[in-house]
Amino acid sequence: MRRATILVLLIALSSVIAPLPLEALNVRGHLLKSKTFLSPAFFLHPGSVSNKFYYDVPFPRGHLALKSFNAEVVDENGVPVPLHDTYLHHWVVEPYYALKNSDSADAQKLPKGIIARNSGVCKKTLGQYYGLGSETRHTATWVPDPYGIEIGNPEKPPEGYEEKWLINVHAIDTRGAIDKLGCTECKCDLYNMTIDEYGRKLPKDYIGGLYCCYDETQCKVKEGFNGELRKLFLRYTVTWLDWSDAVVPVKIYIFDVTDTSPPDEKSGTACKVEYQVEECSPENRAKNECIDVKVTKEVIPCGGDIVFGVAHQHSGGIGASLHGQDGRLLCASIPSYGKGEEAGNEDNYIVGMSTCYPKPGSVKVSDGEVLTVVSNYSSDRQHTGVMGLLYILVAEQEQPAPKPALCFSFPVPWCLPTWLTSNL
Repeated sequence: MRRATILVLLIALSSVIAPLPLEALNVRGHLLKSKTFLSPAFFLHPGSVSNKFYYDVPFPRGHLALKSFNAEVVDENGVPVPLHDTYLHHWVVEPYYALKNSDSADAQKLPKGIIARNSGVCKKTLGQYYGLGSETRHTATWVPDPYGIEIGNPEKPPEGYEEKWLINVHAIDTRGAIDKLGCTECKCDLYNMTIDEYGRKLPKDYIGGLYCCYDETQCKVKEGFNGELRKLFLRYTVTWLDWSDAVVPVKIYIFDVTDTSPPDEKSGTACKVEYQVEECSPENRAKNECIDVKVTKEVIPCGGDIVFGVAHQHSGGIGASLHGQDGRLLCASIPSYGKGEEAGNEDNYIVGMSTCYPKPGSVKVSDGEVLTVVSNYSSDRQHTGVMGLLYILVAEQEQPAPKPALCFSFPVPWCLPTWLTSNL
């Protein structure tokens, strides 16, 4: 009887601590794998903010091709949390290289970690591989076949380092807030902020944005409102294939409409990430023209075929687009707004962004092409801390193999130079 009881307890315990099941499908002869993970827990009370970075998070290991990454905020029971309770400002995920032997860091003065960023163009501020916000539940991230985002290549990490992954989750608890939208737009007066998280004084004209809603800040709630402390997680599902020659690698580019430096002087340091939309003038309101249009030029370092595209905007956004140097439309991404109360359909919140899946080979960009980024917002009211980002995946075009030289074997082996035979 005692053995039976112990056996039952062991089985029960193993079921609790066992990892989530690994699902696999056979797609075009390749094994498609998917697994769901939880971030470390973060805790929020009414009006509070959590903006933490979690290193060495659970992630698939090996030389792989990422096919999708989907995420949402859930409570400790796994129940999705609606945006009107916990606003998901953003989550981002990216790889980094960690020193295998941390003891050698001090001895050799080596950095303990090196961020492995995307291909540009705002590497210093927007280096993530994936990242979304309130739209996360209804925005596709699937990388179409035969393409994939390469990770885990054993030749990529510097000597003595290994690839690991980090996640940043920025969430704002708006239960009982006196101004929910103002809290989500990080208006400084609602947070009683005059300095940033590093103690630097904020400019007088900075009235809202990331500098006012950093980790452990507090937005104003209604007097007497009480709400429980919540334990929350980012639940994320990763789908991948084992890397093979059948997978075509893609590069990740993120364009920021706030990057206003001249195209020939782009360095990635001028990407401000956020900006402010002013309320439209009485004249424009009378003409029903309350639309704020922000435009910038960006240079794509390496061209190829665009195989996926999506924009990221905040409340008030009405769409963003990317155009080629000749004005052709490369991708347009439009937000969808919720109309209810349940998670994924929250009224007046952006709950999804449309995506671009061009027919392979139909949308091309050239090396060094100057692209135009356009972000449109309603200016019916003022908006602070908004974003206008365009995320695209580009498969570089294969260079044609050089023509073989014209060779002879008599009287001895010899070949004509390729410059002489290239026009034959």
